[in-house]
Amino acid sequence: MKTINIGIIGGGLMGKEAASAFGRWFVLNDFPVKVVLKAVCDLHEPALDWYRQIPGVDMLTTNYKELLANKDIDVVYIAVPHNLHKEYYLEILRAGKDLLGEKPFGIDLESAIAIQQEGERLGRFVRCSSEMPFLPGPQRVITEINSGKLGKIIEINAGFLHSSDMDFQKPINWKRQSKFCGEIGVMGDLGMHVMHVPLRLGWKPERVYAQLQKIVTERPDGKGGFAVCDTWNNARLNTTLTLDDEAIPMTLDMKRLAPGETNTWFIEVLGTTGGVKYSTKDTKALWTYIPGKEQVWQRTDLGFGVPFPTITGGIFEAGFPDCFMQMFAAYVAEREGFLNGRFGCVTPEEAVQSHEVFAAALESHATRSIVDIKEYAEEVI
Repeated sequence: MKTINIGIIGGGLMGKEAASAFGRWFVLNDFPVKVVLKAVCDLHEPALDWYRQIPGVDMLTTNYKELLANKDIDVVYIAVPHNLHKEYYLEILRAGKDLLGEKPFGIDLESAIAIQQEGERLGRFVRCSSEMPFLPGPQRVITEINSGKLGKIIEINAGFLHSSDMDFQKPINWKRQSKFCGEIGVMGDLGMHVMHVPLRLGWKPERVYAQLQKIVTERPDGKGGFAVCDTWNNARLNTTLTLDDEAIPMTLDMKRLAPGETNTWFIEVLGTTGGVKYSTKDTKALWTYIPGKEQVWQRTDLGFGVPFPTITGGIFEAGFPDCFMQMFAAYVAEREGFLNGRFGCVTPEEAVQSHEVFAAALESHATRSIVDIKEYAEEVI
């Protein structure tokens, strides 16, 4: 069995989730490739202590260049602040490693394009992280849409809602400062998750009218004072795309201040002969619309219907660690050539397309106007 050796740069929350996925790799049934975590880098040495318990890890370093110089590493998964994406991602590719990078794939459109072009130039396998579509619910949504049961699409709504920032005493961090997370703010943090499924289905927005909100403008700095929060907390993008020569509305919501929500990803697609919707707020429930004399939304309880079969019984529910592992399985399967029509990770092209939307959204909000995304992107480039 072929073995792929992984290195992680960024040993925090997402690095630990990745390590957990690799450590449970054997739960994938008949998966023809083995994955082993070999090296971890984090600037803060105490963060590396957690990884000492993992068999197979033989490099722990605070210098990412040491990890990139390790000839045994095939693939690097990296989770660092957005302002470091371009520099680090390019170095990973130039070191001869394949890449699974975190969203948004650069602090801005220019950075995303640079990463895409370098990956193509060097012939590296490059993808972007987005976990939620690998849950059973989104997979069924995609199946329903592709089946044609919905008829002509009438309306699309998608979003990712957080409420952690409702705690106004929560100390400031890098995601609340534009010099680290970019002028796009919450769009960079949550937007790729929202756009992954629409873009994969070919639903690329053509025009956008954006409503952006800076609600919490300062937070405790952890030193007894306050620091400025200059990023967008909430974003609603009212977009339009063309399907079958008709203009279709698609709303994209990205919010850090969404009362009553914790970590809610949702999608709803309505058509002339049916509809489908799913929300992680009710992880097991898939809702399908059945037209007739009575308008009926039907609930189906979902089991463990994931793209890559595991030892888990089909009657059980899936959670975040499961969709995280499925995402990595999709990455490896596509890299090795056996994705076989299953849903894949975000491509560099899709990451660039998302940045085109975000850049146009900033312009829309600033000018209070509808912006043509393609024309604006061409001007920016």
